[in-house]
Amino acid sequence: TDCSGFVMSVYSAFGVSLPHSSSGMRSVGTGVSTSEMQAGDIVCYNGHVGIYTGNGTIVNALNKKSGITYTDVNYAKIVAVRRLL
Repeated sequence: TDCSGFVMSVYSAFGVSLPHSSSGMRSVGTGVSTSEMQAGDIVCYNGHVGIYTGNGTIVNALNKKSGITYTDVNYAKIVAVRRLL
């Protein structure tokens, strides 16, 4: 799965429908600042998206080689943080 497909499938399990693009996910839910991130928030980057797990980490579909993995939330510049639940 790609990054947005992964986030889509996780939220789908909770009855939440999301667009299948990282850029589309930038406008869902409510925007929050990086200092207010909570586990479950969607963290959007330029061309990538993941789910914040707390303690400065996201879970995401990184690439074909690494698959679903945990990554430092600040591995790239954060474009938006969105809260859905």
